[in-house]
Order: sequence, then C-alpha cells, then structure tokens
Amino acid sequence: MSKLTKKQKIAFSKIEPGKMYKAAEASALVKEVSYANFDASVDIDIRLGVDPRKANQMVRGVVTLPHGTGKQTRVLVLCTPDKESEAKAAGADFVGLDDYIEKIKSGWTDVDVIITTPTVMAKVGALGRILGPRGLMPNPKTGTVTMDVAKAVTEVKAGKIDFKVDKYGIVHSRIGKVSFTAEQLSDNLKEFVNVIIKLKPQAVKGSYVKSIYLSSTMSPGIQIDPKSVEN
Repeated sequence: MSKLTKKQKIAFSKIEPGKMYKAAEASALVKEVSYANFDASVDIDIRLGVDPRKANQMVRGVVTLPHGTGKQTRVLVLCTPDKESEAKAAGADFVGLDDYIEKIKSGWTDVDVIITTPTVMAKVGALGRILGPRGLMPNPKTGTVTMDVAKAVTEVKAGKIDFKVDKYGIVHSRIGKVSFTAEQLSDNLKEFVNVIIKLKPQAVKGSYVKSIYLSSTMSPGIQIDPKSVEN
C-alpha cells in the first residue's frame, strides 16, 4: 500500500474514525477534506438491504436535486422534424434523428442523456447494445421517452438525474460540487436519500438503508447517520 501524501493525512485527520455524522456536518466536512486542485464532484454512496438479483427488490428512479449537480449536462434529443424546434428552444445540445443514429452506430456517445419520443423508439431501440452498457438508453420510467421533449430537456438541465442500484446493492450518484455551499450539499443529499426511501420495495424485510457515505473526488468517505437525513 502506498504512503499517504501530506494532503491525504490532513484530510483523514479531520474525520473521526467510526463516527456517523449528521447530514449538515458531513456536508460541511466534505468541503474541508477535499484536496483536489479543481472543483471536485461530491458523491453519495448508499448501501441498501436489497437483493438486486430479484426483480421485486430492484431500486431505480429519478430525482431532481434542488441545486442541480453542478455539471453541464449534454443532452441529445432524437426526434422527428416537428419536435426539433421545441427541443432546441428548451436547451438541447444536439437534436436530430437519422444522422445521430448513424453517428452512434459508428461509436459516438459524447452525451450525458438521450431523450426521445415513443414514435421513434423503433429506430432508437436498435442502439440498445451501444447505449445500454453506457446507461444512455432512453426509458419511459425515467422520463426520457416522452412526447413532451421540452419538459424533459428542461428537467434534465435543471438537475434531474436517474439512478439504479448496482449488483452489490449500492446506489452511487453525484450530488454536487465542492464549490457548493454546505447548505446546498445538505439539501441535495436529503432530497436524494428521501427519494430512495420512498422507493423501498415491499419485499424488503429488515433494515433498508444500511449505510450512507459522502465523499469528493479523491477524498476519504464520511459516514452519515441515516436518521439525520430522513424527513
């Protein structure tokens, strides 16, 4: 194991081993322990008491963070010509259909979210092998397959993100930047966790939220007391 740098030692020294911090405390502390030389992302990791292999215990949803993620989200709208002006006016970065489908088939996936309409899903569905593994496949459940493309684009640009529990039972997501205020991070954190809580599968017995950790890029994790987050 490599030795800790001076900055890493300082960061670790500020976190009390074994302590579970309140949401507000963790949101302030994560700013202090970030030692990156750039505006690092702030991430949340929530371990759930679910078995993702069982369909009735899958946790997946969307959340609109009160203060956004701090990231400029690149949005591609695949639609028919009659919807193009609507998508562009809402702020979509790329708009079109056949040309972009061919670009994607050639390996282009330089976007964060793809929105489409039900009318062209037959064409978009053929891209599943490319978009699926990258988490870019439009899905009605996350609001990315809709006739109201303007609303979908606006929500994504405002900070709407979709999430899904991984095979280890963990939900991981960005919830802001180190440049955010502690209050903004705390607001985003609480909103994210409470959406997760509302999605608790009925089949889950016992403890649902096992642990919550907050961290920034390259910083140590800070454990959060789940009771301090729940509304």
